[in-house]
Amino acid sequence: MIKNILKGMVIGIANIIPGVSGGTMMVSMGIYDKLIHCITHLFKEFKESLKFLIPIFIGAGIALVGLPFIIEPAFEYFPLQTNCLFIGLIVGGLPAILKKTKGHGIKVSYVISFLIFFALVVGLAAIGEREGAAADLTFSLWSVIKLFFVGIVASATMVIPGVSGSMMLLLMGYYNPIISTIKNFVTALVSFDVPGILQGCGVLIPAGIGMVVGIFAIAKLIEIIFEKFPIQAYWAITGLIVASPIAIFLMSELGTITVVSVLVSVVTFAIGFVVAMKLGD
Repeated sequence: MIKNILKGMVIGIANIIPGVSGGTMMVSMGIYDKLIHCITHLFKEFKESLKFLIPIFIGAGIALVGLPFIIEPAFEYFPLQTNCLFIGLIVGGLPAILKKTKGHGIKVSYVISFLIFFALVVGLAAIGEREGAAADLTFSLWSVIKLFFVGIVASATMVIPGVSGSMMLLLMGYYNPIISTIKNFVTALVSFDVPGILQGCGVLIPAGIGMVVGIFAIAKLIEIIFEKFPIQAYWAITGLIVASPIAIFLMSELGTITVVSVLVSVVTFAIGFVVAMKLGD
């Protein structure tokens, strides 16, 4: 259970950082297939599915609540080192994916799958450097509806390996407002600031409901793809993983690069790589 909570924390961390894919981290840690299966068979295999999903969601929840207070200073003061840590976490899952495609040779459909999804991730990162128009979070029926659909889009992309849900939020102009709302909501809870709590609920509840709907909708589609085209799917995921470091560097401010920062970054990359491999065992 502790191991699954830690895996959930890694997924939660990945989902909150633009350019880093929570779906890719699921693949890297070897839980993607099982997680999709548990989501799509939640009611048929209720007890077993909850036994697996609850620790993952607890870990992700811990990360989503706590990370906004840590991630900003980490990226502000150690941008290259922090990015390399996550690149290590992503690349550390590549050996497990390559084992899935081993012995199947190379076919045109495999190469096309790889190239399409490689280009998708790099393309999204290339156009995602600027945040869209500022989001309107004033409480109204229209705002609630928009937040619901924003939640659907964000969660659906969070589940797809290689596609960053937080990057999609950034493109839609909701990333910084929602991160700020989470921070303010946690602060309001701690200080028992009722108006602040209600304001946070007005944003987070409709977005959260949309996220649940999006996860269930996309999970069934992904399950069908893995059943009918498993090798093409793994080649596509390989393309997503290989492209993810490029996407992260395209979207990130790396700060001042020195010999020391590069050496420390090599260490953080190695730490991320080893952690991903251990969690994937």
